[in-house]
Amino acid sequence: MSNDASTIIFARPALGSDAAARWIYDDVTEAEVVRRIAASHDSVRSLYAYWRGRSNGCAMPSRGDIDPVDFPRHLPSVTLVDVVPDQRRFVYRLVGTQEVAGRGGDPTGQAVGDAYYGESREAALGSYEYVVRSCRPFCVRDPYTTADGWEEQEDTLYLPLSADRTNVNMVLVYTHSATFRPRLISKLLQA
Repeated sequence: MSNDASTIIFARPALGSDAAARWIYDDVTEAEVVRRIAASHDSVRSLYAYWRGRSNGCAMPSRGDIDPVDFPRHLPSVTLVDVVPDQRRFVYRLVGTQEVAGRGGDPTGQAVGDAYYGESREAALGSYEYVVRSCRPFCVRDPYTTADGWEEQEDTLYLPLSADRTNVNMVLVYTHSATFRPRLISKLLQA
């Protein structure tokens, strides 16, 4: 390997670091994401079709193109996440009632890295990084164990939104849970 100035070596960050989250799903192709969506629950596929229809020939719709009145049955499982230009990177703007119940609390206003719900912080941030970097949807279908030991089987769809139709400034997330159990009730029963 040459050591001259024209040779640039890019090394991926160590696993477990925030920087590693940017690369965790780097090898997932657009075709793989479309395959995952096609294999997902009908509610995931229908929201994806709605999002595509609202794109109006662009890579992605804006938040203003999306009208919650058009998909009322999805709303309890919808989360909106802002992409912010500071160290928080992703911040929960709105979290649906079923998502709040499933998490055991409302993370609205908190950074995803601090209040994520998933297998790991890296996996949670990696999903958002994929959407922002590629300006395309992402879908996760793998079963996982949460940090507090709950087994989950979910289809989670991440849809980019853009105020300027070029850069992602918000992510609409929809989750269909095959194993939904409200943690808020579980916490009350433990008290």
